[in-house]
Amino acid sequence: MKNSKFAEYQNDLKIPESTLTWNLYGAGVENIGREGKPESFKIQPPDENQLLVRVDAVGLCFSDVKLIKLGGEHPKLSGRDLSAEPTRVGHEVALTVIKVGKNLADEYQPGQRLAIQPDIYVNQHNTAYGYTIPGGLTQYHLMGAEVLDADDGAYVIPVDNRVGYAEAALTEPWACVDAAYTQRRRLNPKTGGTMWIVGNKDDTTQYAFSEGLGAPKTIFLTNIPDKFKEIIKKNVATETHIIETKEIYLEEIADFSARSTNGEGFDDIILLSPTSGKFVEEIAKFIAFRGVLNIVGNKELDGDSLIDAGRIHYHYTAYVGTRSSDISAAYGEERNRCELRKNGTALFIGAGGPMGQMHVQRAIEKADGPAIVIATELNKERAEVLKKIIEPLAMKKSKVFKIFNSNETEQSLQDFIFEISGDRCVDDAVICTPVAKLMEDTAKILKPDGMLILFAGVPNGTLINMNLSSVFLGNLQLTGTSGSKLHDQKVVLQKTLRGELDPNRSVAAIGGMQAAHEGLEALINGTFAGKIIIFPQINELPLTGLQDLENSYPQIAEKLGENYLWTIEAEKALIEELWRGSAQ
Repeated sequence: MKNSKFAEYQNDLKIPESTLTWNLYGAGVENIGREGKPESFKIQPPDENQLLVRVDAVGLCFSDVKLIKLGGEHPKLSGRDLSAEPTRVGHEVALTVIKVGKNLADEYQPGQRLAIQPDIYVNQHNTAYGYTIPGGLTQYHLMGAEVLDADDGAYVIPVDNRVGYAEAALTEPWACVDAAYTQRRRLNPKTGGTMWIVGNKDDTTQYAFSEGLGAPKTIFLTNIPDKFKEIIKKNVATETHIIETKEIYLEEIADFSARSTNGEGFDDIILLSPTSGKFVEEIAKFIAFRGVLNIVGNKELDGDSLIDAGRIHYHYTAYVGTRSSDISAAYGEERNRCELRKNGTALFIGAGGPMGQMHVQRAIEKADGPAIVIATELNKERAEVLKKIIEPLAMKKSKVFKIFNSNETEQSLQDFIFEISGDRCVDDAVICTPVAKLMEDTAKILKPDGMLILFAGVPNGTLINMNLSSVFLGNLQLTGTSGSKLHDQKVVLQKTLRGELDPNRSVAAIGGMQAAHEGLEALINGTFAGKIIIFPQINELPLTGLQDLENSYPQIAEKLGENYLWTIEAEKALIEELWRGSAQ
């Protein structure tokens, strides 16, 4: 196929008079656009500090659904009146620079391709493209300091021309997935922080603290053996304040924390030989944002503890521990992993949705990743899609891949796991659906040194019952991540170029600009198991599942990969057949 029209599209810098736009004017799909249609707005030239960009592709994300449902009541919008100041969804985008303001001419060039990292900070205040900043469901828009001159500089990433438009748009959700396996927890005592060391008055252990005592600004000591007090006083920094307290009972902890930390919580809490799961549960409530609870002991707690799953995901609270008498042994990245275990067994709960598919695909594609990958999915259609996408890849990578659907068998998940791996427990479990009970139940089938990743966020205050004895006796890892950063997105682009990752496997359906409203409705209804990609520069393409392309667009369909997988060649064919020029 001669890609003359595709080449023309890549190099087209003409600016049409108007742009079609899907603004959000309030909560509900009925408030997207006007009467279910996009609006036309005159394109304004960029000022000296702006870029005019063309939107080439937009990935629809379930986060968009939350914004549509809540409108101005979304937490990121803080009660904004969208009827007067509308926004636009669409934070997963591929862009092309069309015109550059004169003050940006040394940094950007017409024709340059970009992706956006939507989680933007300005003066340490979180804003976001596709939320507070109107997003990508438009054909053209201006971009200025709100994106290009924030705390981390420009929140845009140059994109190599070898990367497809859908691939570039999908770098953001893929970055969120990849970031789930990077260390987000703080794993050493906080410099300048507030530490609380809580002992057990009946404890005779000879403790040491070989590293990290020089970091805190203030250390509170409760029920600490005299010999250990002397060790602490010898090893702290000269300016560290040491405050000894009387014994603090359960009902006094909240008041003590409020007085000692101005309500922020302790940056580091160290529990020495605790015996009560309930006591650990109460203490854990007062871990600060990015705080660490370090449990040191060699005997099991007397019961489970209710801990806040939401805070593990959103606040990166860390639970570490050791059976060693050296408290420092609990800290550090060497002891506290965040990556899937090499040659292990990995379990993905609720893996049939778009993000779950990405997690499973990453595990299969990872050269030093797990040998056995097990996915659970209750929806039969989604399970079938997952099977079609992943099974050929697993065979190619010589890995075992199985799907478990409890609706279709009387066999338990543990028996299913044992049948495949010879073990009733797994090395790693990734929770891809925001259900606290699933988090709780899955933790029970982890190996003592396993890892539980809470990828799907539940609200702060969502409690799950956990056996925290495994944290210090077996080195159990509890992790969670929310969103991604510029670096994560750059890594995904590099992996894509190296052939280590194929973001296009995530695509389930495509549509043109007019189909965006229907695409958002399909997203809300869960019509497609994978990602929906909107191509704003193409008008007439209705929302179409990839398996249905051959009925209406055989020339595009013939360029799909195995099992109807989206490819760069299919994208080129799409533009060749349906793009009508920048003035369409």
